[in-house]
Amino acid sequence: MNSKLLACVMVVLATGSACAADGQKARRVFRQMDQNGDRALQFTEIQAARAALFDRLDANRNGVVNNSEAQAAFQRVREGGRLQMATAEGPETQARRMDANGDGRITRAEFAQFIPDRLLRADSNGDRALSPSELRALRQR
Repeated sequence: MNSKLLACVMVVLATGSACAADGQKARRVFRQMDQNGDRALQFTEIQAARAALFDRLDANRNGVVNNSEAQAAFQRVREGGRLQMATAEGPETQARRMDANGDGRITRAEFAQFIPDRLLRADSNGDRALSPSELRALRQR
């Protein structure tokens, strides 16, 4: 597995889990992500948030998160005590799934389009949105 890809996935998973751990921060992030105000997170809203996260990670703005960018972000997450990995698969499997064209790099589009398995499983009614009750159930897992 490419170390750049693995580091990128580690940041994605760690950052995605960090919000679920802190109730007040989770509510603030939820309000920011819920762009249409329907009190549910559409998968399209999650994808928009992931695109914005990618933009923050891609410091040199080349459209790919390189190893040093990923490592720096991972270090910030770890130092903030927000590292909580929550995935049924290993990060290498997640990375391969995220890398849609199999070129060993995760682009902004690939990163944004990927919906982590834990969110797919949390969508208990299959409507491609996470309601407040589905999000509460996710936090309790």
